[in-house]
Amino acid sequence: GTTFTYRFRVAQSGTYWYHSHTGFQEQNAVYGAIVIDPAQSDRVAYDQDHVVMLNDWTDASPDFIFNRLKTADGYYNYVKPDLMDLIRQSEKMGFGKAVEDRLMWDKMRMSPRDLLDVTGATYTYLMNGNTPAGDWTALFRPGERIRLRFINGSSMSYFDVRIPGLKMTVVAADGQDVHPVTVDEFRIGVAEIYDVIVEPVADQAYCIFAQSLDRSGYARGTLTPHVDLRAPIPPMDPVPTLSMADMGMAMSGMDMGDTDMSAMHMGNHAKDNSGVGSMGGMDMSQQKPMAGMTHDQTSQHGTSGMKMDNHAMKGMADRQPDGAAHGAMSHNPMDLPGLHNRNLKTLKIDWHPKTEHGVGVDMRAQQVSMSLSDPGAGLRNNGRKVLTYGDLRGIDGPISPQEPARGIELHLTGNMDRYIWGFNGVSYRDAAPIELKYGETVRIVLINDTMM
Repeated sequence: GTTFTYRFRVAQSGTYWYHSHTGFQEQNAVYGAIVIDPAQSDRVAYDQDHVVMLNDWTDASPDFIFNRLKTADGYYNYVKPDLMDLIRQSEKMGFGKAVEDRLMWDKMRMSPRDLLDVTGATYTYLMNGNTPAGDWTALFRPGERIRLRFINGSSMSYFDVRIPGLKMTVVAADGQDVHPVTVDEFRIGVAEIYDVIVEPVADQAYCIFAQSLDRSGYARGTLTPHVDLRAPIPPMDPVPTLSMADMGMAMSGMDMGDTDMSAMHMGNHAKDNSGVGSMGGMDMSQQKPMAGMTHDQTSQHGTSGMKMDNHAMKGMADRQPDGAAHGAMSHNPMDLPGLHNRNLKTLKIDWHPKTEHGVGVDMRAQQVSMSLSDPGAGLRNNGRKVLTYGDLRGIDGPISPQEPARGIELHLTGNMDRYIWGFNGVSYRDAAPIELKYGETVRIVLINDTMM
């Protein structure tokens, strides 16, 4: 029953939010929005603004949900491919190819519909605390400029947001002003924030529509000039089906650890319409160690003077190329495989920490690629202009003008079958702190070794 007052100096303005980091309190709605007005006039003009907080709510105990996921990771997935999907796929690519594709996914213990861990099977999606039937509503006068501050305060859900009949101009991301980008739709991940400007000129209502990534439900609200005027709710888009490129296997693929991949031939998946890249006819049974690989020193993107921190996390000091002899490795951090010789457009992963080789890790990326201009599964070629990370450019430039003096490379790892997650194969309870010095500039690169 006690209280604590936080006092801190505000050095920035914009849209932010807070939430509990204790147990499952965030899932139980311990969160809220924070809007900080600039000390001077705002560079973005608007007549009124509204916070639009998106959340997922369940009447079930969060502990119950977590235990179900530990028992069966697909417990809440009600959109797994079925017989009718196989028939439709056979009509497009032939029965033999369709069966081969289905067997390939089964071999990986994966599903091309593995989109969200917890879904509308137990969640009700909320907008500012209102269910879809509750229909959160904001009034406007035609011709007004309205700033909508979208916050994804959910625990597990991604949303695809659009307002049919209205363009949205993105003016800020995560509290930072960006060069304006006009779009029809954007995908907002967990904890992300987008500020948009809309300018309704017609005397009509508009539906703010936020469908979950797996299309198992939606949150919605209404912008309207009259309290009794409502807009039609658009139908949800088709359920996305993932490709190998979506799973991080667009190029040279994954080391699947203890998974037997010898029967998997990916040649028929060399071409796809994902926009991410192709697998080039990869045969997983022919994967070779990359210990002897050389790096292109001309593609360092300003990282040539960077020192690689080899004590940033438990297990980081022991890294070496997979298959390389430990005695052949230099102990000079500048000679270790790391950020100073990474090609930041196409990252060839020639080492993994020793801690990634254990029961908590069932896959390791051999090569990954950046996809900042890819809208994502379910949004490509949908006839709407969709925001991508590549569209975002900060108006005020980098937060720090200093070049990073060192870099920390962290691999996101996991075992999907056991629902175990960590960095560099180390779970939170076993990880040592990452130490940063006050005032230093550090580049942190996250590499997703999983297929999630």
